[in-house]
Amino acid sequence: MALNWQEQKHSGSAGSGGTNIWFGVAMGLMGMIVGFVATSVLSGRIPLANGTNNPSAQQVAQAPAAQAQPAPQAQAPVPQAVAATVPAIDFKKDHIRGNAKATIAVIEYSDFECPFCKRVEPTMEQISKDYGDKVMIVYRHFPLSFHANAQKEAEASDCAEDQGKFWEYHDAILERTTSNGTGFPLDNLVPLAKELGLNESKFKDCLDTGKYAKHVQDEETAGQAAGVSGTPGSFVLNLKTQKQQFINGAQPFANFKAAIDAML
Repeated sequence: MALNWQEQKHSGSAGSGGTNIWFGVAMGLMGMIVGFVATSVLSGRIPLANGTNNPSAQQVAQAPAAQAQPAPQAQAPVPQAVAATVPAIDFKKDHIRGNAKATIAVIEYSDFECPFCKRVEPTMEQISKDYGDKVMIVYRHFPLSFHANAQKEAEASDCAEDQGKFWEYHDAILERTTSNGTGFPLDNLVPLAKELGLNESKFKDCLDTGKYAKHVQDEETAGQAAGVSGTPGSFVLNLKTQKQQFINGAQPFANFKAAIDAML
């Protein structure tokens, strides 16, 4: 006999009396079965269809509200001081954006394939916009070994500097790279130079001969000596007092602002 949770319409040849007897028997059996099922469910011997007697689901559903822990809130990293001194700015060799006579310099050690360096770029732009002639931005190379294209991209940007286009080249790579090592194809380095109006032959010769390979490596070595261990690693430096503050990572503008304002 099929059992359902709804009263079913039956048909048969028995008279009304037989129907009543069998109806009573059926109802009695129905009551016994329902009672057994209900008891089994409550005791946990039979799982409910919606899985509410699953131990994990029960633990979640029955856990007291007081035990619930709030999700941790993201906090901005705090600027860090380092004992070593960042190398002095070389106004002939360093890549400087802004007023060369500014009081404050933000010196960034960076990698063209680093996603966090790409992320911090708008912050650097905001610093230049908000502080104007008071702050200069200085870019230094720090290509990470596990970013396959970073070293050659750094060399290419220096080759662009030979023709007065470092910042244009720098901006274009960071805008176009997808980061993480090979985000900007090396085959595109020369075409990019041509696109920016550089002499293609001179640029290619500079890049192919590795003219700036050692310079890039030297900048990274000097950065390591100053306490940089990853990118971006930035120093906020007062050029008059030589007071400095190291800011590790792609921190928000507010952290750079706090360090700059403390030195002005």
